[in-house]
Amino acid sequence: MDLEKFFKKSDLIPVICQDERNNEVLMLGYANKQALQNTMDTGTAWFFSRSRQKLWNKGETSGNYIFVSEILTDCDDDTLIYRGIPKGPTCHTGNRTCFYQAPIWKKD
Repeated sequence: MDLEKFFKKSDLIPVICQDERNNEVLMLGYANKQALQNTMDTGTAWFFSRSRQKLWNKGETSGNYIFVSEILTDCDDDTLIYRGIPKGPTCHTGNRTCFYQAPIWKKD
């Protein structure tokens, strides 16, 4: 597969991680071409850290990997979803998902 089509607009694209068992959104990260290729090669979620300016494998230090079973793209080929099964909590705070906080806005 030619991965170039995903990186025409930017060297980094957003990646949403989703639990395939219940569709829960787990986290958002960014991938470059190498991170996407590593994900497809290993079956675990890889990203590019914007703060550390390096590739990282989710779970490499904590053991809380996300085992990716499929990758979806949006209609513009500039955002991806890694669908899979997390091993342990996804968030670095120890929460199952990074989206655990109360809503910042809610329509009445």
